[in-house]
Amino acid sequence: MIYMKKYLLSALALIVPFLTFAQEVVEKGMDEKFNDAFKPISDAWGSFVFYPIKFSENLGMPIVIIMLLLAGLTFSILFKLVNVRRFPVSINIVRGKYDDVDHHEVEPKSMVNVVDGDIVDTIAVEGQEGEVSHFQALTAALSGTVGLGNIAGVAIAISLGGPGATFWMILAGLLGMSSKFVECTLGVKYRDIGEDGTVFGGPMYYLKKGLADVGKGTLGKVLAVIFAVMCIGGSFGGGNMFQANQAAQQFNTMIGANSTAAGVVFGIVMAITVGVVIIGGIKRIGSITEKVVPFMVGIYFLAAIVILVSHFSLIGDAFGQIFDGAFNAKGITGGVLGVLIIGFQRAAFSNEAGVGSAAIAHSAVKTNYPASEGLVALLEPFIDTVVVCTMTALVIIITNGDGSIMEYGVKAPDGVLATSKAFASVLPWFPYVLTLAVVLFALSTMLSWSYYGLQSWMFLFGRSKASDYSYKILFCIFIVIGSAVSLGAVTDFSDAMIFAMAVPNIIGCFILFPKVKEELSKYLKAIGVQKSK
Repeated sequence: MIYMKKYLLSALALIVPFLTFAQEVVEKGMDEKFNDAFKPISDAWGSFVFYPIKFSENLGMPIVIIMLLLAGLTFSILFKLVNVRRFPVSINIVRGKYDDVDHHEVEPKSMVNVVDGDIVDTIAVEGQEGEVSHFQALTAALSGTVGLGNIAGVAIAISLGGPGATFWMILAGLLGMSSKFVECTLGVKYRDIGEDGTVFGGPMYYLKKGLADVGKGTLGKVLAVIFAVMCIGGSFGGGNMFQANQAAQQFNTMIGANSTAAGVVFGIVMAITVGVVIIGGIKRIGSITEKVVPFMVGIYFLAAIVILVSHFSLIGDAFGQIFDGAFNAKGITGGVLGVLIIGFQRAAFSNEAGVGSAAIAHSAVKTNYPASEGLVALLEPFIDTVVVCTMTALVIIITNGDGSIMEYGVKAPDGVLATSKAFASVLPWFPYVLTLAVVLFALSTMLSWSYYGLQSWMFLFGRSKASDYSYKILFCIFIVIGSAVSLGAVTDFSDAMIFAMAVPNIIGCFILFPKVKEELSKYLKAIGVQKSK
């Protein structure tokens, strides 16, 4: 009897908190209850990662964003404007001009520079087959960055900083091209190739193996683990739930079915779609993204072109507003510096150059020359920020001549809605196209981030089938959750995790940039662009 009473008391002690929680959920709602519980953690983590350097009482920039920009500027200088000078080479690589050279063996396998059982200088040869083409790797990585940042992020940047913010977004995108080149070259150089030909790569590997290669093995292991943990968190949040949530909201608003049940149904459909694709790994992801990414960017680009052509006489004035606003930002909080900060921050959120995520996708490419894929990767920020974001900005600026879309200097409460209004002012049917674009953007982003998270998950927990499927099942479950609830603090926490990835990644890139120089020189000589000395 005594034991029975203890059992009942113990059971009651466990049940009471759940009953209390259930009562609060009924009274406040699941979304509000969850966000209230999670907000203190999210706020603390976000304040830590995005701790700002203050330029004035009301003006500051997060240190992590400054790191990303300085990395892009430094690598542009160290590699003599590789983002500009080697741009034609990058285009030719994607076109397949150097495929014959790219698949020739480049190093003898008798090298003795061994790290973790791999001959570092011949690791590309070990995996010369790879898993995806240059174009597939590019689209897989692009699908992780081209998305809501190009639609909502640009509108928010312009609403806060006026047309001038566009100029600084473009400049940040150009600098980010050099960062992408460095991290993706390293991703291929230090990748692992499984016995079945599966590629395992990304910052986790070049931090661990690359830093060991230069005598900093302990530091490398610590940084690799930090990166992997942050990447997993980012994949479940910003790379999954946030994407599913925004797509569900846009779709359900369009069909007039704004309810939790509708969100669950939408989430289940998306989860099944994503699940079918990611089970096939990077090969299937690459085969899907090489079709979806050009299609969705093409639709969006075509709509923008139609609007710009119909307002052709206003394009010159729009560029005039962009340049004037960049250096003469009257009426904008913080003036020119404020506009610069806003533009730089939105570009960093849009293209993720320096964060290290893209290096995971690019590491799976079929190549023997790591620098070849680094050169392909530098096209990402150009397409994402310089092209797509600029097109969005021009449409907003041109259609906002009467101030009907937004008031400059006042943050737009809903970036997607502002962009939709701008396009719909000329193309009344565009909201339907935007809905399709948002869903496709979200789908492609989830596909890429599922791969990023899986690679990090298997780096930490091993490459077994159980590890593989456990992550993929969790990822699909989070799609349904993200579609059905309002995220709030969860997305803030996840954004901080994604940008926390940049810290270990940039440290590793700075230490290993001499290795990248060697690889670039080797590749340029192989394709005849640079003569041997």
